[in-house]
Amino acid sequence: MPRSRIRLHRKLVSLFWKHPILFFTVKWLILSGLVGILVGSASAFFLVSLDWATQFREANRWIIALLPVAGFLIGCMYHYFGKEVEAGNNLLLENINKPSGIISLKMAPFVLIGTIATHLFGGSAGREGTALQIGGSIADQFTGFLKFRPRDRRLILIAGIAAGFGSVFGTPMAGGIFGLEVFLIGRIRYDALVPAFAASIFADLTTRAWQVGHTHYHIPVVPELSALFVFYAVLAGIAFGVCAIFFSSLTHAIGHFFKKYIAFPPLRPVVGGALVASAVFAMGSTRYIGLGIPVILESFKGPLPPYDFLLKIIFTAVTLGAAFKGGEVTPLFFIGATLGNALSYLIPLPVGLLAGMGFVAVFAGAANTPLACILMAIELFGAPCGVYVAIACMISYLFSGHRGIYGSQLIGEPKHLVYSRQVGRILSVLKADINKSK
Repeated sequence: MPRSRIRLHRKLVSLFWKHPILFFTVKWLILSGLVGILVGSASAFFLVSLDWATQFREANRWIIALLPVAGFLIGCMYHYFGKEVEAGNNLLLENINKPSGIISLKMAPFVLIGTIATHLFGGSAGREGTALQIGGSIADQFTGFLKFRPRDRRLILIAGIAAGFGSVFGTPMAGGIFGLEVFLIGRIRYDALVPAFAASIFADLTTRAWQVGHTHYHIPVVPELSALFVFYAVLAGIAFGVCAIFFSSLTHAIGHFFKKYIAFPPLRPVVGGALVASAVFAMGSTRYIGLGIPVILESFKGPLPPYDFLLKIIFTAVTLGAAFKGGEVTPLFFIGATLGNALSYLIPLPVGLLAGMGFVAVFAGAANTPLACILMAIELFGAPCGVYVAIACMISYLFSGHRGIYGSQLIGEPKHLVYSRQVGRILSVLKADINKSK
């Protein structure tokens, strides 16, 4: 190597050694960029595949009758070949809070296949769970390749989660905050700001570069803020928080029921699939399966049947409780938007505004991620709704208590001083202890 290059190399090493913040920034911009490109490309493929599955199902509704068969195949795939990744999102959160073995890369194709099959054959599920697992499993491969220590491994997992969330919804700011917020209730890991936001932004840019679009939502009217309207927003937030409790509790209860009474795991989605498929054919409608985006869009425009949110809760809770793959977030968007629409019969706020508030607030309460949801609303609906959405998300988060859709979340800061003794507890363990004490 020429002496000039040697001197340049030494100067760069000296520069990074003397300025660790510069080294940290450059290091994580490069790593996050790589994670973002890989995860964003995977999200683009996933979104295109999901769109194809939805269109094929709607054009060939007879395929819904095969949902139990698809459930059996998904169950067998995980039971015989994927037990180590079956915990899904909770496995990612566990490894952020308490790092253990590297997450197998098979998590990505397994959840991708399982989710597409769930939607193709008529299950009611979302897509965020798939995106998070794809992002987390891809990102964690850098741990083995670069021999990361636990601290850096946490950061790369957070980056992967942020990249998956930001790219699948087209909300890079919300994706960055979600990655920082989701694993530790009440606290944010500020040391992961650069990895989380960089990965989310790079992933979103990559998905868009593949010319994969996202659904656009619009709140037609946002009234000027007043004390009375703030009161109405608080009331709506309470309703959204109660709904979040009901959804997460019902989903966990159905999952527990299937595990208790059906010993062979692949048979659980068979029974759940049969229930969902039978209900679809009995109702003669596919309104409450799949992502339900057409109904979400309708909820911003005018009154809908007030029971829409309740039926979506039941269809989704049975689908996910029976161990089909997907996520909870888009169904929660449906549930929140239609609940907000239903509340417009009682609360004198514009129907579109209530739908938008519910869209993110039920998710905020169920996932315990209020800041990410506030940013998501601003990215999706625009800044004018910000104060109303913030009120609804904060109140929903508070009223949902220490419950949620992710059982491996750790309580970093209690939602109220009454629950201060629960700091450091894992939600699933806390729930089990409470049930034992009853």
